Amino acid sequence: MSGDGPILGRPAGALAPMGALGAADAGGAGGGGSCASALGPGERPGYLGRIVPAVLGRLEERRRRLPLSRLEAMTAPAGRPSFGAAVRAPGMSLVAEVKRASPSKGPIRPGLQVGALVQAYEAAGARAVSVLTEEDHFLGSLDDLRVAAEYTGLPLLRKDFIVDPYQVHEARVWGASAVLLIAVLLDDRLLRLLAGLAQDLGLDVLLEVHDQRDMARALEIEGAIIGVNNRDLHTFEVSLETTLRLAGAVPRERPLVGESGIRGHGDVERLASSGVDAVLVGEGILRNADVEAAIRALMYPLPLVAQRPIGDRSDTLGKEAG
Repeated sequence: MSGDGPILGRPAGALAPMGALGAADAGGAGGGGSCASALGPGERPGYLGRIVPAVLGRLEERRRRLPLSRLEAMTAPAGRPSFGAAVRAPGMSLVAEVKRASPSKGPIRPGLQVGALVQAYEAAGARAVSVLTEEDHFLGSLDDLRVAAEYTGLPLLRKDFIVDPYQVHEARVWGASAVLLIAVLLDDRLLRLLAGLAQDLGLDVLLEVHDQRDMARALEIEGAIIGVNNRDLHTFEVSLETTLRLAGAVPRERPLVGESGIRGHGDVERLASSGVDAVLVGEGILRNADVEAAIRALMYPLPLVAQRPIGDRSDTLGKEAG
């Protein structure tokens, strides 16, 4: 299959490189009002304070090129599979990431070819793929999402700094099965709005948390898959203890994904023994020339996922929220 042609409903040229950044006008995007005003810019920790303004500028450029009314009318690739079902499958699930660079590490896999990469992920047993679409700091694009949808039948997660309903509609049109929402980035109103819109459009929500306060808010969003990011947003330090500490707060019926800092099979086994259903891994795979061999070394033998303990929720959430 070609990675260059348009998908059904996508206007030619819609993904051309964007121009200079501008102030975001978030009004009228499937919920009304300025979503940017709900972000609380003075409270954004660490790198979010640098990335979000660029995200908003890019969003404004795309909105000028493709108004929301046209975007909503576009058709999505048919038959995209369920992200939620993939992370609920028996045994530990791998969500393998398409990630070109990071703001802290720079380029990760120069010359990355999305089509070949996602085919290798599927061949090695990954159950879902995360595609980073942020342009300025991670060097991703919506075109990466489109190509991934052409080359694999695995469910795709659009991983980005989603702050506006327009971005959720983009995810649907370009082939995602799910979107990432970052709890610390969104106030309660916007979090509910974006999660509800995604679910209305048939997309799963992976709701990322970093601490107990995030977790308490995330558990209020019915149906969201919980993801715990082990990276501290202030220091960039990574510790698996973040997921291990918060796992007991997640009810058994809610899927739980561990993100960041998963380096070897021992890490996967530790997380599985604490009731983590899936791991999201990018750099630990992508820095290996043979990604299929890297995945097999990371994931196999595939650990069984232990039942999460009952009765730890109030204790776990209360330690930091109190």
